[in-house]
Amino acid sequence: MNATSNSSDSTFPSDVLASGLPVLVDFWGQWCAPCKAMAPMLDQLAAEYAGRAKIVKVEMDKNPKTANAFRVRAAPTLLLFKDGAVRATHIGMASKAQLTRLIDAAL
Repeated sequence: MNATSNSSDSTFPSDVLASGLPVLVDFWGQWCAPCKAMAPMLDQLAAEYAGRAKIVKVEMDKNPKTANAFRVRAAPTLLLFKDGAVRATHIGMASKAQLTRLIDAAL
């Protein structure tokens, strides 16, 4: 079972921007090997931070409006949102420790 949730161009404002919790957004692509490699770790983090932070995935090719709005050009790109604004960015493969630091800084 995936602990992460999926968002789209139409649901992004309510899923992420209006969230009362910090949200780590994973912009990914079906063609992206590092994205697929990170997926189990993101599910694990989502479960560990349940109730304190959310992890949301946005498939770039299917949701170009959202990817373009935040100038996402590479996959994976991880953006940490808090109070509707980007607070941190990580481009490329990330370790669990790196992502934990990003999320913890927003709590």
